[in-house]
Amino acid sequence: MSTAALAADAAAAATSVQRTPHGAAHPGAALTLAHASAEQAWNSRQLAAPITVPHVRVWTYPAPGVVFGCAQAALRGEAASAARTECELVQRRAGGGAVLVGPWMLSSSIVLPPDHRLLAGGTVSSYRWLGVLHAGLLRDFGVAAHALAPDELRSRPNDPALAWACFGGLSPWEVIADGRKIVGLAQLRSRHGVLLTTGTLLHRPDWALLCRALDRPATDVGRLDAVTTSCTEILGTSMHTETLAQGLQQMLADVLGDFEEAPTA
Repeated sequence: MSTAALAADAAAAATSVQRTPHGAAHPGAALTLAHASAEQAWNSRQLAAPITVPHVRVWTYPAPGVVFGCAQAALRGEAASAARTECELVQRRAGGGAVLVGPWMLSSSIVLPPDHRLLAGGTVSSYRWLGVLHAGLLRDFGVAAHALAPDELRSRPNDPALAWACFGGLSPWEVIADGRKIVGLAQLRSRHGVLLTTGTLLHRPDWALLCRALDRPATDVGRLDAVTTSCTEILGTSMHTETLAQGLQQMLADVLGDFEEAPTA
């Protein structure tokens, strides 16, 4: 399916979503269609003041964008100067490699108070519940997925040639299907709260676009294809974005209890 067709599907899914008054959310209520810059701005605003209750957003995107990790400022600057593509180039405050967002991805932002029970045990442990939740969600939809425990990860070395790309490697509690990455996780801690973000591949991303934007060799496209998969590839048919978003929000509500959906702007 082309990027334009995926974008049309994402827009249709987002515009069909019903919302509750005053920005409050109930399961299935919040699928936000937004560009990468709007998502990152929302994330930053949440941590600008103390978090007292969880905030949640589920996202999809009308167009491709590259989101660079906090240590990739020079790489983003070079990509912006070269202007090899017209897609949005955005910096995030969390670490990790570059992420190609677009209509092929369903993402989430979960912002928790710093003393929340799910954050006990440190940074790596804080990912466990979220990876397990996403693996269970995908299994409910027929994708045989599981979250990688740290011990299992030690036997799966990452390809150093893909260290620049988030989906080029695996970290503890990220989710795989058919031995390949399908859900990526990231985290940002501040004195006001902790931001956890996820990205699930619904369809095959345009890896050639990402490699072109970052001036990576064409061979990296094949490498990224080899270490990633998507819901469509596993199931042999497209997954409805809104349906998966509703399932994700329901599971988050079951785990988090009451949460708020802060306004986008």
